[in-house]
Amino acid sequence: MQTLDFELDREYVELKQLLKLTDLVSSGGEAKTIIGDGLVSVDGEIELRKACKIRAGQQVQLGDVRIRVR
Repeated sequence: MQTLDFELDREYVELKQLLKLTDLVSSGGEAKTIIGDGLVSVDGEIELRKACKIRAGQQVQLGDVRIRVR
């Protein structure tokens, strides 16, 4: 499993934006589709909300890639 560390520079980042900022998707539309298909989990739970607020300390997983938000 690959782990990416993402340094948060504000209170939160929306899930779809996080996927774009970490280059796991190439567009917002692709992010929305992947999230809507139930392929993304936040802290071990499937997350279907595209604008879910991700804060420092949370972990997001897509396939074999884990993002640690700091």
